[in-house]
Amino acid sequence: MPNDYTSLSLYDPERNRLRMHALDFAKGKGLLREGSLTALEDTPAGRAIISGQPILLTVKEVERYDSDFARSILAEGLRAGCCLPLISHNRTLGTLTIASFRESAFTWEDVEFLNQIATQIAIAVENALAFRQIEELKDKLSDEKLYLEEELRNRHNFTEIVGHSDTLKRTLKAVETVAPTDAVVLIQGETGTGKELIARAIHNLSARREHTLVKLNCAAIPTGLLESELFGHEKGAYTGAIAQRTGRFELAHKGTLFLDEVGDIPLELQPKLLRVLQEQEFERLGNSRTVRVDVRVIAATNRDLAQLVADHQFCADLYYRLNVFPVRIPPLRERAEDIPLLVSYFAQHYARRMNKPIESIPTEALTALQRHAWAGNVRELENFIERAVIVTRGSRLEIPLAELTTEAVANGGDKTALSSKLISMEEMERTHIEEILRHTKGQVGGHGGAAEILDLPVSTLRSRMKKLGIRYTH
Repeated sequence: MPNDYTSLSLYDPERNRLRMHALDFAKGKGLLREGSLTALEDTPAGRAIISGQPILLTVKEVERYDSDFARSILAEGLRAGCCLPLISHNRTLGTLTIASFRESAFTWEDVEFLNQIATQIAIAVENALAFRQIEELKDKLSDEKLYLEEELRNRHNFTEIVGHSDTLKRTLKAVETVAPTDAVVLIQGETGTGKELIARAIHNLSARREHTLVKLNCAAIPTGLLESELFGHEKGAYTGAIAQRTGRFELAHKGTLFLDEVGDIPLELQPKLLRVLQEQEFERLGNSRTVRVDVRVIAATNRDLAQLVADHQFCADLYYRLNVFPVRIPPLRERAEDIPLLVSYFAQHYARRMNKPIESIPTEALTALQRHAWAGNVRELENFIERAVIVTRGSRLEIPLAELTTEAVANGGDKTALSSKLISMEEMERTHIEEILRHTKGQVGGHGGAAEILDLPVSTLRSRMKKLGIRYTH
């Protein structure tokens, strides 16, 4: 159908406006442009939207509208047109308009034919809008993936924390006490002690467990970008801010925000963090509008914040606000009795991953591991055992003891040569499964059961329990 002008406009219900999304007008003077917004009452297209009926346009019809848009149509030299509503599933999406420089270029028969085409175009537009919504949701999820890690939530929240020493039990008791509250928690511990695991346990034991645990390592973000990471920014807020960005506090709304290495937050940013903790509100960079949130904050540090306050390197008010309920994680050297369980846990984990049939661990190796100081704590031990599994060639775990220093733990111990007696992996596996079952109160299957925690089919776990002589009836 010959024409000089074609446009597609979509209705914006929030603004009650029409926006021209597509325009094909090769001979136009530039008075009509893509992206322009017009009120419904200002255009023939608006009349088609309101009536739900196609309109055959003439110069007289256009002259009825006292608007800049109508005057632009006439100034462009258009003398005839058809405007058709795009309706799909009883929803008016917008309009399709064609026009010509010739008067009487279209008839009602043309309008009837175009109306059938408009029905097909409406379906295509509806699909395109749905696809765009999906893409926007995908973009939002992709943005959140920069911050978030999917957590396996269950009713038993210490399953990733291996050990039964008294010092560790005291820490877990403190966690159980504070978790159901909304109090700010300050986790203190050396590098590699598992501060994030404790934060996750607090979150999973709290009423916020159905919402997100958002994490931020304050030491890993350049100083100039940390404020944006925490509070977000608007497009153009600073050089390089090419799009709006949601901050961690907004992402953690109704959930928990874990600020790791909080002692590394620069002094100039600390008052803003203090305000959020006290008032639960902030402003994005580049926007004066106040954003209110409902966030529980868990902070962690391996530094002495009290000393930093004394040295005027940390805001005293912020320290007191963070230190509402301090939780100390003992270093590995203070819980050496947990090392055999940890070694077994990591050995089984990496042996499964690498498909290696490791069945036993030398006792002299376990003793040497217990005597080592482990400056890097559990993280260092895990990396060491992963390396041991890699170099192991048979069924006996080959631990490279030569890599350990002669430094001993504080409680000392006899360093004389020990026998080469082996502790079987079955014995250690039995101990590990029994500890998991104690956490689950004997529950084997179902949500939060031992099988889910160990990532095993229920039938496989029951078979292993039978072989190992473990008796639980749940």
